[in-house]
Amino acid sequence: MNALKAMRKTYNQTILRPTANLNDESLLEWLGISGTRKNVLSEVTYFTCLKLLSETLGKLPLKLYQNTASGIISPEPNNAYRILHDRPNDFMTPSIFWATVENNRNHYGNAYVYIREMFKRQKYGGTVEIKDIWIMPSESVKVLLDDAGIFGNKGRIWYWYQDKYSGEDYVFSSSEVMHFKTSLSFDGITGLPVREILKTTIAGGLQSQEFINNLNKGGLTARAALQYTGELNPKMEKKLVARFEEYANGVNNAGKFIPIPIGMKIEPLNIKLTDAQFYELKKYSALQIAGAFGIKPNQINDYEKSSYSNSEMQNLSFYVDTELFILKQYEEELRYKMLTNSEIEEGKYFKFNENAILRTDARTQQQILCGYVQNGIRKPNEARNILDLPMAAGGDELMCNGNYIRLTELGNKDKGGE
Repeated sequence: MNALKAMRKTYNQTILRPTANLNDESLLEWLGISGTRKNVLSEVTYFTCLKLLSETLGKLPLKLYQNTASGIISPEPNNAYRILHDRPNDFMTPSIFWATVENNRNHYGNAYVYIREMFKRQKYGGTVEIKDIWIMPSESVKVLLDDAGIFGNKGRIWYWYQDKYSGEDYVFSSSEVMHFKTSLSFDGITGLPVREILKTTIAGGLQSQEFINNLNKGGLTARAALQYTGELNPKMEKKLVARFEEYANGVNNAGKFIPIPIGMKIEPLNIKLTDAQFYELKKYSALQIAGAFGIKPNQINDYEKSSYSNSEMQNLSFYVDTELFILKQYEEELRYKMLTNSEIEEGKYFKFNENAILRTDARTQQQILCGYVQNGIRKPNEARNILDLPMAAGGDELMCNGNYIRLTELGNKDKGGE
C-alpha cells in the first residue's frame, strides 16, 4: 500500500513535462485527444459515425436535478456541477471534453476519466472536494480485477495508467475513475470497440477508397496491355513501360494523346465500376458500419428511402434506439462518482437535456408549448425559458382553460343549472 500511496502523491503533484504547443502530437495524445489509428479513421463512414456520436453528446446540455416530495426541482449548483457544466479542466470546454470521451469510448470500446480531488483545509479539519477531471488515453489504461487482494481489498477493480512519456505508472481505485464503455461487453467490466467486430468490413471500405484514389492518380484510366512484335530484354521493357506511363498516368495527362511507335498497340483492360457493382457494394458496406453504431441511413447522407418528414422520425428513432442507452450510462456513472452519498440520498442526479436533438421547426414547437401552457402542464415562464426568452411578470403560475372542470363536479354543475 505504501507504493500505491506514493503513486497517488506523485500524480497529485505537478508533473513536469517538456514544453509543447497545442499542435504537438504528444501533448494532444496525453490529453486524450489524439492517439487514434489514422488509417481506420480515413474510412469515411467510420469517421462520420464517430463524428456524429461525439458531437451529439458534446452539444447536449448537462443539468442537475433533485427529486423531492413536491416533484423534480433544480437545486443550487454544487462544486461537481460547476466543473461538469463550466470547465472540466484548464484545457477543455465541456463540449470538447464530452466529445473526446465519446470518441475514446467508441473507438477503443472504453473511455476513462480521472477525478482529481483536493483537500480543502478549514479551521477545524477540512473537506475533500473535486478539483478537476481529466481524460486518460484509453490505450494507456488497463483494468485490473484484484482477486488476490494485492492492493488491499480483495475483489475490487483498479485502473493501471501507464504514462508513456514520463514512464510513470499510476494505480487508481474505481472511485477515482469514471469508466464509460460500449454496450457490447461480455463481462460487464470492459467494452469491445465496433472496429474490432467489423474489422473486415472496415478494411473493405478502406481498400475500396484506396482503389478510387489510385484510379484518380492514374488519370481515371484503367490498366492497359502493350502489344508489340519481337522480343525485348528486361531493361528495355522497363524503359518502354516507363515511357508510356509518363504520357498515360496522372490527372494532368487525362484526355491527352499517347504517341505509339509503329508496330505497337495498346489494349485497355477495362473493368467498369458499374459491372463490378462497386458503388452498390460500397453503399452496403457503409450501411453495415452505420448500423453497428446505431446510425440511421439519412444521417450518413443516404436519402434513398427517406424524405423530410420521415427523416424527423428517424432522428427520434436515433434517440430512442441509440442515444438513450448512451446517455443513461453517462448519467448513472456521473451520479455515482461525482455526487456524495448525502447528495444521492437527497435525490440529486445529473441528466443530459435531450431536447437539443429533438427540437422541431419553430411552428411545431410553438404549437406544443402553447398546448402545454393552455392545459396547465407548464408555466408560461417555463415555456419562455425553453425559447431562451426572459422571464415575464406573472408567468410563474399555472394557467388553464376556464371551461375545464373536474369529472366529479359534472353532476353538481347539471343540478345547479336546473
